[in-house]
Amino acid sequence: MEQNHTQTPKNPFEANTSHVLRGDYEHMRADYTVDQPYDQYTEADQERWRFLYNRQKKLLKRYAAQEYIDGLESLNAGDAIPRVEDANKILGDATGWQLVAVPGLIPDDVFFDHLANCRFPVSWWIRGDDELDYLVEPDYFHDFFGHVPLLSNPVFAEYMRKYGKGGPKAIEHGAQKMLARLYWYIVEFGLIKTPDGLRAFGAGMLSSKDETIYSIESPKPNRIAFDLERVLNTAYMVDDFQKTYFVVDSFESLFEISDCDFTPFYERGAGKEPISPEKILPTDTVINKGQF
Repeated sequence: MEQNHTQTPKNPFEANTSHVLRGDYEHMRADYTVDQPYDQYTEADQERWRFLYNRQKKLLKRYAAQEYIDGLESLNAGDAIPRVEDANKILGDATGWQLVAVPGLIPDDVFFDHLANCRFPVSWWIRGDDELDYLVEPDYFHDFFGHVPLLSNPVFAEYMRKYGKGGPKAIEHGAQKMLARLYWYIVEFGLIKTPDGLRAFGAGMLSSKDETIYSIESPKPNRIAFDLERVLNTAYMVDDFQKTYFVVDSFESLFEISDCDFTPFYERGAGKEPISPEKILPTDTVINKGQF
């Protein structure tokens, strides 16, 4: 099972800083960005990228949201590790977003500022052969393959910008963990309703072969209709498949529901224990009750 989602990507809301960071923090700029050291990628790195890309792409028609598939196809990233500047031309034309290379995990406030200004931080390094199915800290494949395709979708891209703009308020209220749960359950592990059934759009599952299939096929997890305050208050799994997935009706509805003042949620949730990942509440709209 791939665990490239066991740390919250790029913003260390609850990051375990004891693990070895893979990038070079010594030569980064004040905003934690670096130039993508493309010449450092070996042919083995390129082969590993192609293997991972092709393995995941085979799953997409059955399991991924069409908006994600369309975005991935527009990036033309299957033949080689993509250059940041090439992707930025495509994203810039589509939504105005840009990628910025970073060494690895970066502070909350820096992460939020990048998102608020339509910049998505991506780790530049590629996992090794011994990490194809288990990765502690997100690498370039997770960040690019998982996250970047939906940045070409105007609605989802605007959702991400608004998420970043909301970061300072979460910091002000000491509610980073609550906001991290929204990122986790939606940006990393979100499901969406489609005419063909539930489909995945979260980066955590779409960059993981096993969880892509599990999130749609398995009878084990709960699948619950998205409720903003419920998600903000629900703990998540960092070392196993998710016990619960939240399902949005559309990206438009996700944006509309989330485009509000989070202050009342933060105030009501302050000091409370989070809801257990496997728990179903009487107020939940249950699409699929899990089998634990």
